[in-house]
Amino acid sequence: MGEQGPDGGRKSAKATKKAAPAERVTAEKDAVKKAAKKTPAKKTAAPAKKATAKKAPAKKATPAKKSTSARKTAPVAKRAVAKKPAVAPKKATAAVKDVAPAKTVAAKPPRGESRTALVRRARRINRELAEVYPYAHPELDFENPFQLVVATVLSAQTTDLRVNQTTPALFAKYPTPEDLAAANPEEVEEILRPTGFFRAKTKSVIGLSKALAEDFGGEVPGRLEDLVKLPGVGRKTAFVVLGNAFGRPGITVDTHFQRLVRRWEWTAETDPDKIEAAVGALFPKSDWTDLSHHVIWHGRRICHARKPACGACPIAPLCPAYGEGETDPEKARKLLKYEKGGFPGQRLNPPRAYLDAGGKPAPPLGSA
Repeated sequence: MGEQGPDGGRKSAKATKKAAPAERVTAEKDAVKKAAKKTPAKKTAAPAKKATAKKAPAKKATPAKKSTSARKTAPVAKRAVAKKPAVAPKKATAAVKDVAPAKTVAAKPPRGESRTALVRRARRINRELAEVYPYAHPELDFENPFQLVVATVLSAQTTDLRVNQTTPALFAKYPTPEDLAAANPEEVEEILRPTGFFRAKTKSVIGLSKALAEDFGGEVPGRLEDLVKLPGVGRKTAFVVLGNAFGRPGITVDTHFQRLVRRWEWTAETDPDKIEAAVGALFPKSDWTDLSHHVIWHGRRICHARKPACGACPIAPLCPAYGEGETDPEKARKLLKYEKGGFPGQRLNPPRAYLDAGGKPAPPLGSA
């Protein structure tokens, strides 16, 4: 035992030295195994991240939903804008309910034109017509304000030509308001029969003659408020008398005037007083009387009620109603009336300017 002790001791030390590498190997193997165990965990984590990355498109779909909602919201905003114009006219109308009719119409210009564009177009039409009818004048024969007011009252529901053919006999027998005021109604009716509605017209002309003789000393007043008090005299008749016998501007809204200003979309009004106010607001007051003549003459000669001669119209480029009538130039020329068509006018005694321009006087009553 004593001899083996040292050897045994050496042997055990060597064994220990030999065993140490084995333990190290074992420890390294264990470390490798642990590392191997940890590595799969990392690998499995990586797919988890990939899975998360795959789920990312789902998150991208969320902005798509937002864009869809934005698209849905956009039309709502457009609708809100579309509603604003519908509200604006109401406000404009409410703001002008208590003012003159002309301003009411001005708040809603026709054809969507601005107020400035409408005024410019209207005035240009008047300038064009002034060149076409430089000799325009009232188409009733008269020598003084009394004859004009009587002739204008008689022109209701008939032509100026028929009145001009009738009044010579009337004024020859009753030259003054006093004479007509004292006339026998039956005799006056017989003279006025060709004008139609002769009984009512007889009552009016005798009544206004009495009013002139009793209230105005036999003279026709030169004020609107006095004229409209006379029997049978309204605003239209009053403005004819004021503009052509006294030189005071006024707009004459007869059937021709009403038809044309609506065709030209100067106004959409139908009431004569509102038409007068609306059109008057487009022009200087000094233009009113001549404007009336230009429009009425154009309505009688070219822009007829049933079949306008659009193909022969000098203001066709400015007319929004172009095409309502005959557009062929040759056919349209055949529709022209009075001097434009080579025929006599409506006055038996027209002004010199009209005759110099080639106009022909109308024939007297009863002539062939």
